Amino acid sequence: MRMLVLVKQIPAVEAEIGISEDASAVLVGENCWRMNRFDEFALEEALRIREAFPGSSVEALSVGPLRVAAVLRRALAMGADEAIHILHDGNQYPFPDDLAFLMASFARDNSFDLILAGVMSEDAMQAQTGPMLAEMLEIPCATAVVAQRVSPEKGRITVERELEGGVRERLELPLPALIAVQSGINSPRYPTLSHVLRSRSQLLLTIPAATLPPRRERLSCLAWPEPSGKALFLEGNPEEKAERLAEIFAGRALF
Repeated sequence: MRMLVLVKQIPAVEAEIGISEDASAVLVGENCWRMNRFDEFALEEALRIREAFPGSSVEALSVGPLRVAAVLRRALAMGADEAIHILHDGNQYPFPDDLAFLMASFARDNSFDLILAGVMSEDAMQAQTGPMLAEMLEIPCATAVVAQRVSPEKGRITVERELEGGVRERLELPLPALIAVQSGINSPRYPTLSHVLRSRSQLLLTIPAATLPPRRERLSCLAWPEPSGKALFLEGNPEEKAERLAEIFAGRALF
């Protein structure tokens, strides 16, 4: 089986972020990026399928500027066989259909039996890129996958999807197909030393981004959310603060 895993580079939790002066982009400090955790589950699932079916291969694909190479090398360190970087300058805010179009431009010319993606990205949380890619490639898609059983000899994959209220839905899809996996489907492995050393020297396949079609969405602006409420800071020594707090509670009939 030949598998493709979609990975995305997102700001690290500890990164300081800001908004550009024209309110069109999120500003993130240097060296404050990491792999989207949902994509780690997708990559781990692909690696487990490869272990179950010798002769299979796993390729990681990401779209973005030069810094995205770091997340692809992370994928190689975890065990991916090859890594593909669609070099996109990132001057424009990437909408899901933009990313799906660029990924489809590569995947369409290659014969992948299974494409895996995280259920969503932690930063944008749109959960649309995977399904849009499947639609562009005209292949079946299942989202929120929490279990899978692939049968290459039958050309099928059986998946379980997580629905509301703990209900699960079982589907059988013909291959090739795309699945967007949910967290908890597995426990992603740590990179091994041998894979880390290989990832440092292995060449990435770098492809210039194709010309995007006319955009169907337009980013009007980015803004911080308005404060949801007001806070009152009590001043004075502990006794004065306690008296003031008691007055507030009494005024609101809290005791």
